[in-house]
Amino acid sequence: MTESGSIRLKILLPPHLARVALRDAIPVKVELVRGLCVPIRPESVDESVFSNLGDAERSALFVITGWCGGTPASFLQLSRGQLTQLVGLLQGHPAFFWVNKPAEPIPWHGDSLAAVSDHLGAPSTAPSGQPESPNFTPDPQPPPRVPEAHLTSSGEPPSIDGSEHFLSIRLPDRGYSGYRELRELLERTGFRLEPSNRRWWLRDRHKTLNFLGQYWTVLETHYGAAFTDNFLRNTIGLKRARIDCRATEEAEGFFLQIEVNAGSGAAASVQTALTSGRHYLESEGSVFLIDPEPIRQVQEVQQTLSGDRARPFMPGSRHRISPARLAQVDELLETINPNFSPPESWQARTAPLRRLSKLSPAPVPEHARGLLRPYQAVGTAWLHHLHRNGLGGILADDMGLGKTVETLAFLASILTPAGSRPLNAGACVVCPTSLLENWRRESARFFPELSVFIHHGSQRLLTPRDALSPDLVITSYGTLVRDRDLFSAVSWTTIVADEAQHAKNRRSLNAQALFGLKSISRFVLTGTPVENSLDDLRTLMEFILPGAAPAPPPQTRGEDKRWFDSQLAGFAGPYILRRAKSEVAPELPEKIEQTVYCELESAQRDLYLRFSQEGRKALDALESSGASEGAVRTHVFKLLLRLRQICCDPRLIERDRSAGESAKLAAFRELLDEAMDAGHRVLLFSQFVSVLNLLREELDADAIPYAYLDGKTRNRQQEVDRFNRDTSLPIFLISLRAGGTGLNLTGADTVVHFDPWWNPAVEAQATDRAHRIGQTRVVTSYRLIAAGTVEERVLELQEGKRRMLEQVFDASDADNLRLDLNDLRSLLSDS
Repeated sequence: MTESGSIRLKILLPPHLARVALRDAIPVKVELVRGLCVPIRPESVDESVFSNLGDAERSALFVITGWCGGTPASFLQLSRGQLTQLVGLLQGHPAFFWVNKPAEPIPWHGDSLAAVSDHLGAPSTAPSGQPESPNFTPDPQPPPRVPEAHLTSSGEPPSIDGSEHFLSIRLPDRGYSGYRELRELLERTGFRLEPSNRRWWLRDRHKTLNFLGQYWTVLETHYGAAFTDNFLRNTIGLKRARIDCRATEEAEGFFLQIEVNAGSGAAASVQTALTSGRHYLESEGSVFLIDPEPIRQVQEVQQTLSGDRARPFMPGSRHRISPARLAQVDELLETINPNFSPPESWQARTAPLRRLSKLSPAPVPEHARGLLRPYQAVGTAWLHHLHRNGLGGILADDMGLGKTVETLAFLASILTPAGSRPLNAGACVVCPTSLLENWRRESARFFPELSVFIHHGSQRLLTPRDALSPDLVITSYGTLVRDRDLFSAVSWTTIVADEAQHAKNRRSLNAQALFGLKSISRFVLTGTPVENSLDDLRTLMEFILPGAAPAPPPQTRGEDKRWFDSQLAGFAGPYILRRAKSEVAPELPEKIEQTVYCELESAQRDLYLRFSQEGRKALDALESSGASEGAVRTHVFKLLLRLRQICCDPRLIERDRSAGESAKLAAFRELLDEAMDAGHRVLLFSQFVSVLNLLREELDADAIPYAYLDGKTRNRQQEVDRFNRDTSLPIFLISLRAGGTGLNLTGADTVVHFDPWWNPAVEAQATDRAHRIGQTRVVTSYRLIAAGTVEERVLELQEGKRRMLEQVFDASDADNLRLDLNDLRSLLSDS
């Protein structure tokens, strides 16, 4: 299992490896991947990230970096020798994949990589299941395979002499490792051995030109053949077909022209030649050799741009390119024309998406420039760049890195100063109910200049016109579904869908309501863009870039489905920004602490207010009756205990209530789901064993394994050891009193305090069960606080009244409390 914070190297190979190996030009895609999430482009991250790779993978990536001139690239073209070196470095590691099967690592058979190692020294046929193009006449037998040992053979290489009318080839001696395979090639293509001079001859112009068109590059790069000066002089007039790519910007958008250049007006002739199996063309008094491999690459690009896997090759094609596909096209064309130079407006859109260092800073308010960490400033600039170009994106940073702050900074950059959006409403943020209050507080804390309206409960916009006033309207998924007609009638500047796993099912009401909104740009915030399958990602891409993502026809299955999935991954890459804690660790403290405010559900709120009001009436009655100070303290202690329990889960007070009434439980499930999807492991602390028991019921119902420790646990150390050893356990439930100190739990990197411990030192001690010597990852600590309750009031008073709070919440005996009635009333006020 991949550890949280670690990354993997993924090398994707073309399914037609045998063919491209023939010409020693193997296109390879390189990715960095965290868990099952969407890949990271290696050129988009700092080299310090490489330290999170395993030793073998790190060595391989540094070798690749050297080949790329010091900066790793997502796409590069390797020789057989280079790929052989990578296979050797990564021997036994599940690092190699076919590009059309990106979820299934290519298996190892001993020291050999299945269906790969055999071709590293040899041309061969296409892998099983890969049909030949209908435009080509396959050879009657597969091309010869050159064993790997041939790469280091000693002795004289093959010698090539002749002209465009004949060829004369002298083979090396029989001890040469490629002798047999090369001889088979010559026999199959019509060469005849002349015993008198031991040379192989081909005396037919058509066969000679056809052979040179197919195998000149192969002879040169794979067999290391030596061409005589006489041959080079005699063939100086032969030309090679060239792949030209030209892009233009017209009134209707961008257009891309792809042509096989073999003389003017020769497109139909190129088609005819290839269909008949001929690998040369005579045009304008010149002979053009047509290498089949670049043609196959062009066909693959044409299929991608048309969305049709069965599309035949066309020697000339024109494609309209939507702005959303420009970045993908850039990468595709590197395979067929590395010198492709699009218009400046095209480059201005795509260059920052392919290399984050080219992003221009977002025009955030002056006070925010010192607020954002460097990686957050990059994320904000990325969001701003996409919005400015009418696009959208998925911000998929690891949990705890500040996606909310990055997004608010972006919103401030486009919504302020006031009056900059005369025709549109401001931004609409849609999030789970449990996060509404968190968004409001984060906005008020960091960007108070943004006017915010929470559309939820009794506070609602009444007409679409009402949405024009606030900069930011925040609502929940459930409320959006109920008020979808109102929200869909508004033209928003931008839409942000937070925790977008709530809308990954395209047919769900949440997704349909989101898809019905209108805006200039759309964004998704999620730590898990791919939760179950690439269909999750397809739904998100369809939301942020409507109509642009390649979608398979209904009922697509098997290889066709995998082809569309690979197209989706290639399209989506530039629009996903994911940084892990380990990648940005140089900019982060060793421990990240966050407070998550949970807005009570309506039934939970009613129960809380009832107990609060009844308790304060009883307190007034006690005071009026002249009760002793001890009796007053006891009453307050019981009241605070009940209010704190209601904040956690109403079932602690009234067992027959529903689990759905607990706002904290909903928030916890959000955190746990995201943590599990991202490969993190969680410690959950609570002062109430009864809370832990309710959580155990939830986890058991969902078949989520866990470790458990409270004051009655006898095998305390065994349970700790089990959690640290067994990485399949995603969560450890711990009673704060029983496990707040004395434990080493560095197997976890996420801590959740379900109910806050009012002595910060004690809470910190609990967090330090994970954040201690031996921990190699950044630790994130979350404190769940019920908004508008005694919990929040205590936080406000925590520093000034720390001794009071320690007595209230850390004393086991109410008689020991030493508080005056003014302190008690200040604690209960506004709760």
